[in-house]
Amino acid sequence: MITPQLNQIWVYLAATPLLGLTITLLAYQLAYLVYARSGFSPLANPVAMAVALLVAILWLTHTPYSTYFSGAQFVHFLLGPATVALGVPLYLQWERLRRLALPLLAGLAAGAVTAIGSGVACAYLLGASRLTILSLAPKSVTTPIAMGISEKIGGLPSLTAVLVILTGISGAMMARPLLVGLLRIDAHWIRGFALGCAAHGIGTARAFQVSEEMGAFAGLAMGLNGLLTAAMTPLLIGLLAR
Repeated sequence: MITPQLNQIWVYLAATPLLGLTITLLAYQLAYLVYARSGFSPLANPVAMAVALLVAILWLTHTPYSTYFSGAQFVHFLLGPATVALGVPLYLQWERLRRLALPLLAGLAAGAVTAIGSGVACAYLLGASRLTILSLAPKSVTTPIAMGISEKIGGLPSLTAVLVILTGISGAMMARPLLVGLLRIDAHWIRGFALGCAAHGIGTARAFQVSEEMGAFAGLAMGLNGLLTAAMTPLLIGLLAR
C-alpha cells in the first residue's frame, strides 16, 4: 500500500492525460533495459515485463483502467501508422515475395487453420465454456482484428484481447527455441513468416530485432493472417456449430 501523501500526489497526477502515456513509455524502457542486459533472452520479453509492471502500478495506486487509458491511448493510436510502415521493408523484399508466393500462401493457410483449430480444440477438450471457445478462436491475429472477429462470432472481445496478448508474448518467447533449437530452421524469411503468422504484432516486433528480412516477412504474415482469419473464423465456427 502507498502512503496517504503519495496517494494524494498520484491522484493529482492522474488528472493529467499524459500520465498514462508517460508511465507506459517508462515501463517499456525499463523492461527493454532488462531485456538487453539479459542478452535478449526470450524469457525476458519486454512486452510481458512492461504489462506486469503497469498492472502492478495500477493495482497499487487503485487507478481505474479508463483513467490510465485516457493518456495511453496515444500509443494505441500509433499502432495504425506503425502497421502501415511495415509496407516499407515489404517493398524492399518484393522480388523475393513474388518468387515465394506459392509456398507463402500455403504456409499462411496451414498456419491460420492450425491457429484457429488448435485453440478451439484444446479449449473444447478441457471443458471450456462456449463463450471462452469463441473468444479464443481469433487469438493469433492482431488485437483490433481479433476483437472485431470475437464480437462478430459471439465471443467476449475483452477476453480475446487478453488471449491475443498472451499468445503474442508466448510465441515471441518460444520462437527461437522451437524454430532454431528444435526444427533447425536457419532461413530468416521462414522464421519471420512463421512468427508473424502465429504471434502477430509482438512476434513481428521480435522478428525486426533479429533482422529486417525476418521482420518484413513477419509483417506480411501478420497482415495476411488477419485477413484470412477474419474470413475463415465465422465459417469454421458455423460448421462446428452444426
